[in-house]
Amino acid sequence: MTRHVAVIDIGKTNAKVALVDLADMREVALRRMANAPVADGPYPHHDVELLWSFILDSLAGINRERRIDAISITTHGATGVLVDAAGKLALPVLDYEFAGPDALAGDYAAIRPAFAETGTPRLPVGLNLGAQFFWQQRNFPAEFAKAAAMLMYPQYWALRLTGVAANEVTSLGCHTDLWNPWRAEFSSLVDKMQWRRLMAPVRPAKDRLGPILPALATRTGLDPQTPVFCGLHDSNASLLPHILSDKPPFSVVSTGTWVVSMAVGGRKVELDPTRDTLVNVNALGDPVPSARFMGGREFSLLTEGQSEDWTEDDVEAVFARAVLLLPATQQGSGPFPHHVATWLNADAIRNGQRFAAVSFYLALMTATCLDLIGADGPAIVEGPFARNRLFTRMLAAATGRPVIASEAATGTSIGAALLASDQRMVQGKGERIEPPADPAWANYARSWHAAVDAQGRKQT
Repeated sequence: MTRHVAVIDIGKTNAKVALVDLADMREVALRRMANAPVADGPYPHHDVELLWSFILDSLAGINRERRIDAISITTHGATGVLVDAAGKLALPVLDYEFAGPDALAGDYAAIRPAFAETGTPRLPVGLNLGAQFFWQQRNFPAEFAKAAAMLMYPQYWALRLTGVAANEVTSLGCHTDLWNPWRAEFSSLVDKMQWRRLMAPVRPAKDRLGPILPALATRTGLDPQTPVFCGLHDSNASLLPHILSDKPPFSVVSTGTWVVSMAVGGRKVELDPTRDTLVNVNALGDPVPSARFMGGREFSLLTEGQSEDWTEDDVEAVFARAVLLLPATQQGSGPFPHHVATWLNADAIRNGQRFAAVSFYLALMTATCLDLIGADGPAIVEGPFARNRLFTRMLAAATGRPVIASEAATGTSIGAALLASDQRMVQGKGERIEPPADPAWANYARSWHAAVDAQGRKQT
């Protein structure tokens, strides 16, 4: 019986290995390390060897405490890996925040598929994986020619664990330009660039790729027959438990470095690619209207070194003074990609008031994303923002719908662990927050939207 699943979770800011107990759907062990790109070499890239050592050490340590029955994998998106015939890197794994691909933006725009084909908006830096591969092929033709396979990031780790090369739709469908979600097939770009021969076979996220390699069993102490599952994109890992258990309509807000909102069974709307809306593909292969902004990064920048304590008096002061933070701290993505961040009525505010205003800003940005994708029903918040009561209360006020704050410390790990389970129903856990009865909350949301509209007119 599979009970304890080790989930390798490579986020943009932190890497984690969590042990999930499928009996009660909770994490029972966790290892974590900071995940920063390396600046040397031909371009900024991910330190995969440091991550690999962390993964193996974590698996060994956790297995000494509780037997690991299976391994699953989830990672951030916008990342792919070129490996040679021996499974070694043909080129370093490019950091998607590197601006290099923008140098070829004009050439890439001439060949990339339309939004109608892929559900992928044109994004800056390396956020479109197709742009990364295009840039690498142009700038490093000899190294690129050595590539025997293109892998999405979760499946790169699966290859290292099992020796089996595969790809999977949630990462292929994550604003890459490489996938047509309507036809469940590679996009025209793949054939135009003659990359199809490099694409490892597409396999379901739940596929058991194989047992861990014998040398890794020896290194970690795991049973040599420990199965490794194909894995999936992290936001879709957060979505999966709800796809399996909740009745539409609902939305899932996955919070981390990125805040990704995904609508299931919502209103029919026309997505606006200029506002960072897109079509993700869930673990069952179905298209999911989505929107995102770099909320976790913004939170870190806005609160760095400051207290996160607040009181109800701080909230009342923010409402009374109409202290507003307008978008966007991180430009180039999100629903207001060209707006410049502005504080209103914020002179001499105390730390608690600033924290409240920052939390409200993040909630109102999230509410905007949910509106852009036609979300309806409750919004289920996964990840660190679920523990921020100011965020969840303002999100409920701004949407006029309930918010469920997930109890899972890392929503991604629960969803990824489910790949190793035959369970179809998952009992969701979390506090249900109704829209506040006090009209000051909704009034603040309206004031923020009005100020953002005025900001947009002023900055255009």
